Amino acid sequence: MATLIHTLADHSDDINCCAFSSSCLATCSLDKTIRVYSLNNFTELPYSPLKGHTYAVHCCCFSPSGHVLASCSTDGTTVVWDAGDGQQLAVLEQPSGSPVRVCRFSPKATYLVSGAADGPVALWNIPSLKLYRSGNVKDGFLVACAFSPDGNFFVTGSSCGDLTIWDDNMRCLHNEKAHDLGVTCCDISSQPVSDGEHGFTYFQMASCGQDNQIKLWLLLVADFSGVELKHKCTLNGHSAPVLACAFSYDGQLLVSGSVDKCVIIYETSTGNTLQTLTQHTRYVTTCAFAPCSLLLATGSMDKTVNIWKLDLKQPCAGAVVENGSIAAVEAWSEDDVSAWLCAQDLADFVGLFKTNNIDGKELLNLTKESLTNELKIESLGLRSKVLQKIEDLRMQMASVSAAVPEEFLCPITRELMKDPVIAADGYSYEKEAIENWISTNRRSSPMTNLPLPSLMLTPNRTLKMAIGRWLETERK
Repeated sequence: MATLIHTLADHSDDINCCAFSSSCLATCSLDKTIRVYSLNNFTELPYSPLKGHTYAVHCCCFSPSGHVLASCSTDGTTVVWDAGDGQQLAVLEQPSGSPVRVCRFSPKATYLVSGAADGPVALWNIPSLKLYRSGNVKDGFLVACAFSPDGNFFVTGSSCGDLTIWDDNMRCLHNEKAHDLGVTCCDISSQPVSDGEHGFTYFQMASCGQDNQIKLWLLLVADFSGVELKHKCTLNGHSAPVLACAFSYDGQLLVSGSVDKCVIIYETSTGNTLQTLTQHTRYVTTCAFAPCSLLLATGSMDKTVNIWKLDLKQPCAGAVVENGSIAAVEAWSEDDVSAWLCAQDLADFVGLFKTNNIDGKELLNLTKESLTNELKIESLGLRSKVLQKIEDLRMQMASVSAAVPEEFLCPITRELMKDPVIAADGYSYEKEAIENWISTNRRSSPMTNLPLPSLMLTPNRTLKMAIGRWLETERK
């Protein structure tokens, strides 16, 4: 599934973090430098390495557009760089002066969070490059951070084992004891998931820790009910502390790296291990999926970064799925549009579309005039190429009469159910699919990965009738 295609060995000390943009990979190290590589051929960019820090660099991240790169260090600063030429845009000094362990941009690059070793959290306003708000975790060092896809809140993880949810005004919304021996990393999937039982849409979050575990969570933030954090399942594939975890762009895969020197790729819907990678010779400290291509990067204390090519058909925004349906393009986020651009060999436009806040609705309304006058695409050939891809997408949408309702699809096969049954976890499955699942000695739920309290399957006649009515409507 994952094949090693390249190894970067330019750093002279432990790798602490790696991060992708749509066109580049950044890595940082205890050697005080940040290195930036082109994804075309993995050659280092002319301005690399970046040498602005005076001590170890713990974390690096790109802004959503990929135009800006941030890095943070033991020297108590977070440096903001121009990703085009490597010039320093700002040096942000942590209010406490403590070593900075983690930094993250918000989805619209309005804010940058930096977290310090003694607990302070700083929220920086990116347009002004000034401190906007600050806070403090309850106990321990702050070592992990992740923004929600909508940018309305972010989660921090601390060495005392807590996950803390903050809004963009630095108000603490929720605090959860997640890992007994300390959190080491957390990530939030860019794709929401639905809770079939209650009809809510959640953000999917992963956390990992010194307890050797990875935990998957469902996170709901609502004005009327505050914050709900539901533990979905625990993954126990590693034999030593887990130092890093990250979701793939579509949220279907999760990767983790550990002190046991292994990298594990999981399927998030089932919690099953898909592959274990053992090429690193020391602790695996960081891992990241590329946003618009089937690439995975893993970094280690062995001073190398391995680049892996994923050999699978990973769904991308705009892709027609097997049942013939297509996601409603008008509901696409800016990130969905970016993924579509990459899939159409238009990755060079990702930054431009991000800057102009082009979401799905805006994408479908683009014209020759708006590409010329608003987006300032001067080349007639490039404008024609973009317009042709958009027109192809419109035709693709028009050719599909109706998407199969999600509740009519079996969670295991992703096909329209013919004989739906209800399992003990409360979810409905195609009878043959769930029977095959159970017969292979998997006594856990395909949806939650928790043990099934019973193997009894009950026919879901109501759902079967609803599917029948829907099929009759489609035939007319």
